[in-house]
Amino acid sequence: EIKLEVESDDRKTYYLKIHAPWEVLGTFADVLKIKVPFKASDIPKAREGSLNWLTRPFRLPPDIMSSEPDYFTAPFDKRKADFFLIKDQETFFPPSTRNRIVYYILTHCPYYKEDRKEKDKTGIKRLLSNSTYTSAYPLHDVRAAFLKSSDQTLCESERYHLYKHWARFLCFYKEQPLNLIRKYYGEKIGIYFAWLGFYTEMLFFAAVVGVICFVYGLLSYDDNITSKEICDPTIGGKIVMCPLCDKKCSYWKLNSTCLSSWQAHLFDNEGTVFFAIFMGIWVTLFLEFWKRRQARLEYEWDLVHFEEEQQQLQMRPEFELKCTNKRLNPITQEMEPYLPLTSKCARFFVSGATVLFWTCLIVACIMGVIAYRLAVYAAFARLMKDSPTSKIQLVGSLINPQLATSVTASCINFVIILILNFLYEHVNKLTTKMFMFQFVNYYSSCFYVAFFKGKFVGYPGKYTYMFGSHLRNEECAPGGCLIELTTQLVIVMVGKQLLWLHFNSGRSHPEGQYSRWEQDHDLQSFSQFGLFYEYLEMVIQFGFITLFVASFPLAPLLALFNNILEVRLDAWKFTTQFRRPVAAKARNIGAWNEILNVVAILSVVTNAFIMAFTSDMIPRLVYLYAYHPGEEATMAGYINNSLSVYEISDLRVNNRPDEEENPAWFNANITTCRYRDYRYPPGHHRQYTHTMQFWHILAAKMAFIIIMEHVVFVVKFFVAWLIPDVPSEVKARIKRERHLVQEYLHTYEVEKLKMQMSQSFCVTSETTSLLPSTPDKLDVLSERT
Repeated sequence: EIKLEVESDDRKTYYLKIHAPWEVLGTFADVLKIKVPFKASDIPKAREGSLNWLTRPFRLPPDIMSSEPDYFTAPFDKRKADFFLIKDQETFFPPSTRNRIVYYILTHCPYYKEDRKEKDKTGIKRLLSNSTYTSAYPLHDVRAAFLKSSDQTLCESERYHLYKHWARFLCFYKEQPLNLIRKYYGEKIGIYFAWLGFYTEMLFFAAVVGVICFVYGLLSYDDNITSKEICDPTIGGKIVMCPLCDKKCSYWKLNSTCLSSWQAHLFDNEGTVFFAIFMGIWVTLFLEFWKRRQARLEYEWDLVHFEEEQQQLQMRPEFELKCTNKRLNPITQEMEPYLPLTSKCARFFVSGATVLFWTCLIVACIMGVIAYRLAVYAAFARLMKDSPTSKIQLVGSLINPQLATSVTASCINFVIILILNFLYEHVNKLTTKMFMFQFVNYYSSCFYVAFFKGKFVGYPGKYTYMFGSHLRNEECAPGGCLIELTTQLVIVMVGKQLLWLHFNSGRSHPEGQYSRWEQDHDLQSFSQFGLFYEYLEMVIQFGFITLFVASFPLAPLLALFNNILEVRLDAWKFTTQFRRPVAAKARNIGAWNEILNVVAILSVVTNAFIMAFTSDMIPRLVYLYAYHPGEEATMAGYINNSLSVYEISDLRVNNRPDEEENPAWFNANITTCRYRDYRYPPGHHRQYTHTMQFWHILAAKMAFIIIMEHVVFVVKFFVAWLIPDVPSEVKARIKRERHLVQEYLHTYEVEKLKMQMSQSFCVTSETTSLLPSTPDKLDVLSERT
């Protein structure tokens, strides 16, 4: 049913209202095999536990959480309409199902004349692309003005309830009304918010453990002998370090890194090892418990056998028109379009070449950032040597060449990430390829700091240079590169969230006396890739809190705060800023599930390597248990043990600082400098080659990686085996429903057959009672004959 409206303020915009009556809804519900209730559920709900009162403050009213009783469902059959629980035809199909059916009809409806063969003229999408229509959207069930109204008689709508109990930030501690979200927006959006809410709940436990580890670092501050030695004027103040760059970098004293060594201890301590192992187990629990939660939603939302109807419902008509090749589907015995192998290979080649080009572009940008790091360090060192900022109390010690280089390089890297994201998102939308691009784009700089910086430096007199240039490879600070990796993570995560908040600020819409469809038209359109970017953002965040969490235990806490805000802000956007999207079904989170599994496995490897090669934990443990002086295990003397000696006179001319760069305290009496490595001192018959301690530490690092990976993977696989993907209660309900559907359909058919037979018997009996007159007539006729 179609009605034309001309009610716009400009008198130029025409609105075509489309309504599907019961006959149309019933017909296409039959075609699409949409499940509808046929019997109230007889399975009792689980009883509340004795401790459930603890969760009552976080619950929503029962009528909001479960607006309808539980039903057993079966695919709709219009011929058996009396089999289903149809109390009111107007409300039998929920709004999400109604607009989904209408959109299915619109996407498959041709608009060419019967005598012409322009079969590509099909569907509303083509009419939108050629600007015949400017937009097509389902209507919200109430005007936006009513959302803040106090008149309960006007505001008893699903949109109002979603706004009141879901979209307001004051409800941040409440559970989400998932059934109402599903009913209003459809299963695809509902499953996204279910996953996001579950992910946020699990982040709470990771955040608590991360805070405990951070607090442990704070409380063990005074027991950090290594930092005390660095800051001690009689130890770190007398250790002269070799220049960190050629020509423009001077000799420096170890105690100048006092503050950074204390900062590094907050994140590089014994608790970090425990937290890395815990996160390896946490990510397994998260994925396994989500599978159970997802299985429960699949049953409750009638998505258990969704694949069959998905092909019919989501088959794109434009794909059917472009594909001239067809083949017989062995299941449905119907001809369906398909792409031949040659076309698939060609598309795969083009797609792969595109991804390879963008990946190479990212690598080139990262190499540029690395070159920036190497080039500007000397400049910062020269500028800050006599800078007035170095005299500032408290702040002066924070401003040093290492920090300046790290922060500016991280900011430049973040800008590059944003630019490349903007360019690539206009090229490709495919989930896996887009994530591969984002993976390289977001994480490449973190991988460089974690696994490459400071690993290929060489030593004084034989430094390594970037691709044979004059740019010397970067060194880590005496405390390691872990604090710089932490800085990188903080800048990217915080910067990303600040930018997200800026771009997600809402628009105000006038609430004049104009129609609801005009108000909805003024809202933002929710594109078909809207949920794609929501998932992508969360999965990238998931990577940050799992791949590099060993360097920053507070990452889950930042992610938790972000997600609490994200849920309510997304809810607010859906209810007030976006047009109502077309409802779509989805059984699960799709390809993102596999991506999360891959990230989870990779996170175990990355965290093991971070603890082994980026953290200073293993060298300290080796010193504590194998190389400490005296009989008592102590960390005293570790700094002197971890620094090798180099004869200044052996330095090459191009490695030596210019005379004007040397500090005032440097004189000819200083003949040696120290550098971070384990090499024999000058004068030794194997001078400047690695000591046995270096090989012992390397062996300990490899052993730690193997042990940590095996322990975490064994626990992961044991937990995955121990926790079934589908709860036993859900399995029982599925079997019960399958049995009831067969039983009730059989009973229904038998009763219907009995009724038909009884009606037929009545008609036959009435006919039989009239038959005696006929034989008499026949006898008379025969006698006459």
